[in-house]
Amino acid sequence: MKAVIQRVISASVKIEKETIAKINKGLVVLVGVSLEDTDRDIEVMADKICNLRIFEDDKEKMNLSVSDINGQVLIVSQFTLLADLEKGRRPSFTEAALPVNAENIYNSLVDKFKDKKIEVKCGRFGAYMQVELINDGPATFIFDTNKN
Repeated sequence: MKAVIQRVISASVKIEKETIAKINKGLVVLVGVSLEDTDRDIEVMADKICNLRIFEDDKEKMNLSVSDINGQVLIVSQFTLLADLEKGRRPSFTEAALPVNAENIYNSLVDKFKDKKIEVKCGRFGAYMQVELINDGPATFIFDTNKN
C-alpha cells in the first residue's frame, strides 16, 4: 500500500461540482492499494499516519501528530500511485489491486482511523473526483508499507 500524505490547512473533494467531503487542519492521504496488500498493511499504514509527527509544536519543531492536534484526515483512493512508469510512455497498473479487493482494503483502512478516534472524511472509491487542498508548508510525505 502506498500513500502520499499532505499536511493541509484545509481540503475538500468534489464529484460533479458537489462537495462530498471537507476538512480543516489535518492530513490529506492519497492511498493506492496493491495486489499484495493484507491486514498487516492496513494496520501499519493507519498506525504510521496517525502517529507521524509532522505538525509543529510551539517551538516550530515537527513533534506533533494529527492525533495530538485533534486534526482531521481526508482519505482518497488513488490507484495511479501503483503505476509502473519504467517502460514505454503509458503507465502500467498491473501492481494495483482489483477494484473489489482494493475497495475492501480502502474501507478497512478508513475504519482503522475511526478506531483510533481520528475524524475521517473520504472521497468516493472509484469515482472521478476533484481534490482541492491548501498544503501547509508545503509538507508532503510518501509512505510504502511494502518497503518496511
